[in-house]
Amino acid sequence: MATTSTIDDGDSGAAAPVNTAALARARRQRILAWVLPITTLAAAIAFWEFWVWYKQVPHFLVPAPSRIWATLMVDGPSLMRSAWFTVRLTFWSLFLAIVGGVLLGALFALSRPLEMRLFPFAVILQVTPIVAIAPLILIYVHNTFAALLVCAWLVAFFPILSNTVVGLRSTDHNLRDLFTLYRATPLQRLRLLLAPSALPYFMAALKIAGGLALIGAVVAEFVAGATGANTGLASRIIESSFRNEIPRMFAALVLVSLLGVAIFLMTSLASKLVLGKWHESEIKRES
Repeated sequence: MATTSTIDDGDSGAAAPVNTAALARARRQRILAWVLPITTLAAAIAFWEFWVWYKQVPHFLVPAPSRIWATLMVDGPSLMRSAWFTVRLTFWSLFLAIVGGVLLGALFALSRPLEMRLFPFAVILQVTPIVAIAPLILIYVHNTFAALLVCAWLVAFFPILSNTVVGLRSTDHNLRDLFTLYRATPLQRLRLLLAPSALPYFMAALKIAGGLALIGAVVAEFVAGATGANTGLASRIIESSFRNEIPRMFAALVLVSLLGVAIFLMTSLASKLVLGKWHESEIKRES
């Protein structure tokens, strides 16, 4: 049987009931949300280590996690410089995708003829594989970083654009009529009605575009085949494959995965901060 306690409500003078069992259950759920993934990941890594040791798998085929960690310790400075290149490329492409997607999405939502003229081009760029057009971009854009940036931006751009347009058009028509009745200015309509309506769609697109920006950056580097000191993690992977340095390749892959996880956590945190107090998708309710 659930137990309840009361807390004093200073405004009304009444005592509000608090379900202690529900609070304990919610606290346990928060703990499990962290403990279960971490323990599962640790168990998978332990099994990987045991399997490589038990089967005596050569490190040039599948390195053990301990050897990958040792490689990270030895080649850390070089790999971290490459990781910083990939980070800059990813976040710049994501930033440009946000700016371009939001601005163009707002124009599409406000002008149907403009959308009918330009939206097909956006769709064509989205459905065309980046590996097919990246060589052309590398030919036309002579700066390597700028060319890679364009490739990564093309991959991350469309989700922002599409979700922004859908969000801006998902406003309740009754609220639209109300704003028209009160003769709201276009700026007031955008700031007080359209933007809050589109915000949940935009935050969902941001989670998708963050991962796609990283994928676009890595794929662009693979296509470019760029090597040298000032290149990203994909270039380290290519170099390691050519030299048959499989542990170093896995170490670079680990850093790419960690970067992807970090982007997902950052975008999820941003969604909670922006939507957590008012939107149903992020509000925590006690059962």
